Amino acid sequence: MTQLQKLEQMFASGSISRREFIARVSALGLTAALSPVFFKSTAHAASPKRGGRFRAGIVGGASGDSLAPDRMLGVFNTAIAWGQLRNCLVEIDADNLPQPELAKSWEASADAKRWVFELRRGVEFHNGKTMDAEDVAFSINLHRREESKSGAKGFLKPVADIRADGKHKVVFELISPNVDFPYALSDYNLQIVPNNTEDLDKAVGTGGYMLVEYEPGVRALTKRNPNYWKEGRAWFDEVETLGISDPVARISALRSGKVDFVQDVDMKMFDMVKNVPGIQGIEVLGFMHFTFGMRTDIPPFNDNNARLALKYALDREQVLKQILRGHGVVGNDHPISPSYPFHNSELPQRTFDPDKARYYVKKAGLENYTFDIHTAETGFPGSTDTAMIYKENAKKAGINLKINKAPEDGYWSEIWGIKPLTACYWGGRPTEESMFTQCWEKGAPWDRTRWVNERFNSLLAQARAEFDREKRREMFWEMQQLARDEGGRVVLAFAPFLDAASDKVKFNKIACNWFMDGTKCFERWWFAA
Repeated sequence: MTQLQKLEQMFASGSISRREFIARVSALGLTAALSPVFFKSTAHAASPKRGGRFRAGIVGGASGDSLAPDRMLGVFNTAIAWGQLRNCLVEIDADNLPQPELAKSWEASADAKRWVFELRRGVEFHNGKTMDAEDVAFSINLHRREESKSGAKGFLKPVADIRADGKHKVVFELISPNVDFPYALSDYNLQIVPNNTEDLDKAVGTGGYMLVEYEPGVRALTKRNPNYWKEGRAWFDEVETLGISDPVARISALRSGKVDFVQDVDMKMFDMVKNVPGIQGIEVLGFMHFTFGMRTDIPPFNDNNARLALKYALDREQVLKQILRGHGVVGNDHPISPSYPFHNSELPQRTFDPDKARYYVKKAGLENYTFDIHTAETGFPGSTDTAMIYKENAKKAGINLKINKAPEDGYWSEIWGIKPLTACYWGGRPTEESMFTQCWEKGAPWDRTRWVNERFNSLLAQARAEFDREKRREMFWEMQQLARDEGGRVVLAFAPFLDAASDKVKFNKIACNWFMDGTKCFERWWFAA
């Protein structure tokens, strides 16, 4: 019995849902064998129109920003490089399923250790070069270099070899199986660039737009790529991306007509903004979550008692009500939101408990210790106000918190994960495996908490290789408990993406895997006629 036949049998018996069936078929590269009826959406499909300059106000970047895929941090430059200038092999659609982008299709070996990606033919880079397998191998290997600090390095650790098989096939040989491997190749760092590119900041790609002007952290202007290979995408003639750090300034720019769209509307302002004539609020609940991260490799957070003390010292319900204004759900100190299929729904919710917080801080010998907490709005919106609530909550347990408001510019490079306790948002990843691999596993590129738990790491390796759904569920459920009880993050809440736009901006179903329609709004959206 083939893999597809096994999945069809499971779907027919009701042991997996239609969505789960499509997700697993997509991950294994078997979509070409399915009837198109499986992929029909009930969402209304509007008719796009071409033209105009789309002006977007994005959470401000920094003067040290880079458009190089292996050095990319923050929303601003990701919106430009990934959202406009370049493509990946795989794209995540509005149903959180992996779809071919620069890849035409893919096929896995029975043990999920060998993956062959067939590339689209005739795709051109902005410099006129035709994309081929050598470009793909070079682009992925940028992140595998020993000196690389890329956020995608963790995804690629299991890759033993990448090789071109002719001009239109790329073969990935994995050290260990990964049934979710196509999802990994959708990561925003893994953009495809021309082979042997030396200056990656020139941002030559295959994307729907070409770079005209760029001032790091401030502004970018792009124009439509006349040879864009995606049919029915990139509707705007131009895109102007503006870095606007201040949330009030972003809304003022939208209300005055200086921009057409603003990303990351302040929770306190969203309900008011969405009722302004001519403006539409955009709310999408997905995987994003807000955290305070603790460095577990240095005192005092190398002691789990100190970590537990701070986890019990926060009233998450108060944060949800006062900071998020009721948008979203409370967190439980792990990164797997209720939107994931393997969310542990039976894990007891951690609640504010001053007595337990006092017990653990005493056990850690830190009764008179002052915990420094560093915040910035770029860390997550409302982080300083949240820290003030945290400080008052902690007082009830006899715990002292000192709030340090950090500069917005340079926060990610100079504060986050360097200071012992820092604010951080996580946009999430499309699968549980990718979330844990990228941000929680030992040595993960984005795990600035430096948390190490051998049982957790062992379970994650097993889950990557496991096709059986129930076994995977058990593994991911235990991992969530380990993260909750021993990990280095206080997960405050799972927050929706809250954006706003002029009502002349149109779109269809919005993806929940990342900001701004999976950061594809620049090519998926359009202006009304």
